[in-house]
Amino acid sequence: MRWSSTGTTRFSTARSCRSAALLAALCLPLIAASPAGAYVEVGSGGHAGSPPEVTVVLDPGHDRYANTSLEPIGPGSHTLKIKDGGGTHGVVTGQSEASVNLRIALRLRTLLQTAGIRVVMTRTTTCCVSMGNIARAQIANHNHAALFLRIHADGSTDHSQAGTSMLYPAWHRGWTDDIYSRSLLAARLVHPKLVGSLGWPNRGLVARADLTGFNWSNVPAILTEVGFLTNPGEDRSLATAGTVDRAALGLRNGVLAYLRARGLL
Repeated sequence: MRWSSTGTTRFSTARSCRSAALLAALCLPLIAASPAGAYVEVGSGGHAGSPPEVTVVLDPGHDRYANTSLEPIGPGSHTLKIKDGGGTHGVVTGQSEASVNLRIALRLRTLLQTAGIRVVMTRTTTCCVSMGNIARAQIANHNHAALFLRIHADGSTDHSQAGTSMLYPAWHRGWTDDIYSRSLLAARLVHPKLVGSLGWPNRGLVARADLTGFNWSNVPAILTEVGFLTNPGEDRSLATAGTVDRAALGLRNGVLAYLRARGLL
């Protein structure tokens, strides 16, 4: 993920504004206007009388094209941020971050379905202008997700930078206070599984206050930076099916550990 700089001044309001006019004006049209294949629900085949299905929303970050339109960083905020800077690219392979994110998400979808989890994808193709991060969060909110798992790859001008990190929402009253503890729990449980599966350097957990997708989420949310596409070795590895499988398996094991810790499985 290529992060663009942005101001940090925010004006918080009660989380109830998510259901007010700003939400109607900004969020719902974005979801409705999402490209074909961008909002896809896959069930695990539950039957009448069975326990309610647990839903996980997978968000493979970015898309084929950046979206430089602006959106509020959080509900009621006057701080605007571009919807999507477009991500990074493989320094050796040239593969786009969007394509890597999607390959991992599609494999993870299959693994979670097999475990009986209902999966919703924010996109299933890499084709279009990115929908932006309020729209992604609203897909998770609409589906009452037990977890909103955002999948990304990292980038740096220093090609020696390597490894896996896990981002989670920083605490902010009215924005993330109601999801903070559950998001942190998810980060603590999912990250070690992913690091163990990939075997790359552990860059740890990072709290982020500036991520729109976190600040608009009403459900627990985490974002993994699987590896660095700007690192030659990790870039080459992420182009292989074996590494995609290992990343998906680590995430699957972490997600299931989190759902069990929550008493949802």
